[in-house]
Amino acid sequence: MLNHKRMLALAVALLMAMAMFTGCGGSDASKEAGGSEEQAVALTFANVTSQSAKDAGQKFKEVVEAESNGTITVNLFPDNQLGDDRVAIETTQFGDIDIAVSSTSPLANMYADFYLFDAPYIFLSNEEAYQNLDGEVGKKVLDGMEAIGIKGLCFWENGFRNFTNNTVAVSKPADVKSMKVRTMENEVHIAAWKAFGANPTPMAFTELFTALQQGTVDAEENPLGIIDANKFAEVQKYVSMTQHVYTPYVVCMNLEKYNSLSDAQKAAIDKAAAASTEYQREVSQNLEKEIISKIEGQGVTVVQLTDAEKAEWQSIVTDAKVYDLVKEKMDHPEYVDTILNQ
Repeated sequence: MLNHKRMLALAVALLMAMAMFTGCGGSDASKEAGGSEEQAVALTFANVTSQSAKDAGQKFKEVVEAESNGTITVNLFPDNQLGDDRVAIETTQFGDIDIAVSSTSPLANMYADFYLFDAPYIFLSNEEAYQNLDGEVGKKVLDGMEAIGIKGLCFWENGFRNFTNNTVAVSKPADVKSMKVRTMENEVHIAAWKAFGANPTPMAFTELFTALQQGTVDAEENPLGIIDANKFAEVQKYVSMTQHVYTPYVVCMNLEKYNSLSDAQKAAIDKAAAASTEYQREVSQNLEKEIISKIEGQGVTVVQLTDAEKAEWQSIVTDAKVYDLVKEKMDHPEYVDTILNQ
């Protein structure tokens, strides 16, 4: 009898757990919304560490929940709590995470058209980047993710990579000749720095501060947010706004989960993607201005490049056939030409 009671209690507990699960977004839960009955859905949202992305994640949540009349709940997990960029996207692909944010660079091996964003000077300004990310090429890149089971929702801003060093106020390619520049282990980036006349030196990021401090490398390149967060201004005299590579964040969703939503819920997701993109880019730009002001206050010289100076860097990339290297890696190399020929 005792065993029977224990088995009965276990069965009741299991049924209660199942009821709680469906009540939090399972297939049996429903709500009246806009005059039609819709399933209530709870979405897991894995986000990155940058402040602008975390703020935009909150904006996404607010818009989705309001526009869906409460039938969608978004549970936020910022600061890579559910894994680094690549892990989060792979987990979204499998369906254990519903929505995730990642820089495009770690995903190029999964989705070859993201090599587009490794191309130096493919964009010469934020405005040019936004125009293309929100335009025909950007839409095609996002739509192409469906082939790997992912719904591409939008592009947020990770930002331009910029050059820092301790020797010279760099503004033109000749300024970096023979400099030992720490780069990522990235074939395209390495080819570009060789073309500029530098000595690209792949190195683990965790070793970089000490390497700059001790002079093991002469220079490095990263977005301003990373330069500031890692206190490189303490060991670098010059930050040159070379803006040589623009890396976006991609916000994406498990395709099967997206397709399971009602039309009204899909519209809420799409509206949140657009609203959070506009918001995130504005926050990102404001943070960059704050960082520039901060590091100038620390005695760092910030060098702003003219359009003509950027064009000189881009010309070297073109002559060295770095864009051809990028196109060889992509499924749709015509995207490179579409952007460059505008």
